[in-house]
Parts: sequence; C-alpha cells; structure tokens
Amino acid sequence: MVLLANILLALAKLMELASGLLTLYKYILLASVVVSWVNADPYNPLVNFIHRVTEPVLRKIRRHMPDTGMLDLSPLVAFAAIYVLQIVVFDTAYHYLISTGMSLKIGG
Repeated sequence: MVLLANILLALAKLMELASGLLTLYKYILLASVVVSWVNADPYNPLVNFIHRVTEPVLRKIRRHMPDTGMLDLSPLVAFAAIYVLQIVVFDTAYHYLISTGMSLKIGG
C-alpha cells in the first residue's frame, strides 16, 4: 500500500508540474499579445521564440473561429482553455491523488 501511495503522490507532483508549465505558457501567450500590439522586430530572437511557441496553438484555434477582421480573439480562447484545463483537470486530479495517496499512506 505504501508503494501505491508513493506512486499516487508522485503523479500528483507531475500534475503540479504540468500546471506550472501551463502557467508559464500563459505568460508567453500574454507576451505574444503585447508583441503584436507594439509591432516588434520579427528578427529579434525573443520575438521569434514567442512567435514559434504560440503560433501553432493560435493557428489551430483561429481555424475554428469566425473571422472577426482585425480583432484576433484566439489568445482569449487559449487563455480560457488553459484555465479550464488547469482547474477542472489538473486541480481535480491533483487533489484526488493527494487525498488518496495520503489515506493509503496513513492506513497502510
């Protein structure tokens, strides 16, 4: 039982790490929005990195959205999807794994 408890607690830590990576991606998305407002140099390595990291996700979202002209709402959809993923999936799984792992550890 202790082995199973430790495995569940390790999975909870992985969920926490994945949620942290999604938070980092939200900041990169925010940087992408700011870069699009200021018309930054596309040859700048930082701007190029931000574009390469965010554009594949935003392109997939734009493909399924109606055309809104010059207003790009795909970053808002990406933010909402990340929040839902973090709250519904990762937080729920994290709390379940922690509670189950701790109860197995205490009971075992």
